[in-house]
Amino acid sequence: MTIKQTYKPTTDIHDLLKTKGFLLADGATGTTLFAMGLETGDSPELWNADHPDRVRKLHDGFIAAGSDIVLTNTFGGTRHRLKLHQLDGRVHELNKAAAHIARVAADEAGRPVIVAGSMGPTGELLEPLGALTEKDAVAAFTEQAVALAEGGVDVLWVETMSAPGEVRAAFEAARSTGLPVVATMTFDTAGRTMMGLEPEAYGAFWNEGGRPVAFGANCGIGPAELLHSVLGMRATAPEEAILVAKGNCGIPEYVDGGIRYRGSPEIMAAYALLARNAGARIIGGCCGTTAEHVAAMRNALDSNPYPDPDAAAPSLEEITEAFGKAPWASQSEDDGADGEGRGEDRGGARRRRRRRGA
Repeated sequence: MTIKQTYKPTTDIHDLLKTKGFLLADGATGTTLFAMGLETGDSPELWNADHPDRVRKLHDGFIAAGSDIVLTNTFGGTRHRLKLHQLDGRVHELNKAAAHIARVAADEAGRPVIVAGSMGPTGELLEPLGALTEKDAVAAFTEQAVALAEGGVDVLWVETMSAPGEVRAAFEAARSTGLPVVATMTFDTAGRTMMGLEPEAYGAFWNEGGRPVAFGANCGIGPAELLHSVLGMRATAPEEAILVAKGNCGIPEYVDGGIRYRGSPEIMAAYALLARNAGARIIGGCCGTTAEHVAAMRNALDSNPYPDPDAAAPSLEEITEAFGKAPWASQSEDDGADGEGRGEDRGGARRRRRRRGA
């Protein structure tokens, strides 16, 4: 696909970071839409055409709660994901509509709010593990990225990736629009992505992957796991890199016929402070995180002084005390003598490494 236009953001993420120091992203799209009536198995992206008022209500709720960044309702917006709902012929329509809904909500907020075009995984495996070629992956992501750009997003937000190859394909496609790119992966399998990548290895992506405007971790299985991932990336990322922490609202449980998340607003407020202290400058919530949780995070972040850049990041002990151990922590900490396993190495590395970027 040939790109004929370079798009410009309405609100520049670097400028807003200079003004505010850190940015608060939004919470869970799916959780919020399910509460509005989305049924399991339905396409959330179809609501951009069929129920734009409800999607607008989603964004309005997070903006009212204090979010500086809202993600479009397009996580499954590639042709491969939409094909599951026989909607692969409507990629451009549904993505552009989603971007427009979020753009209008941001423009009417009365303050700068960044619209981030969500680009989730295709659901396919790249060669040689699967049938998806790199060329086809880039084409699918480009189709989505162009539609989001035309709809008015400020940044393209590649998220919840597990395979480095798919990150590179999405990043290449997103960057072709001229818009800044954020790229996050999910570390939800023994402290790694599903494809085995560790946070420390992803920390090198900032240089190797073309320098996205920000990168980090999202989703996972709870605040403890997410903070471990942030510390791992901080240990290897360049000083000027902007880290993203967008964790789940605790661990999901099946209660009374539905999925519920353990995290209270108080827990997410504590997570937000520790994420900022760990070096994240873009902080938000993922699955289970409602506007009420985001409001608590906003209040906590605004009520507590921004940490001294020379101060030590939170220790693994502090994280464990606040949220419990990450599920893999006991085993990984036993891998070395006298607390020198992988978990402790992360703490030591990030304490030795650097000051936080300005």
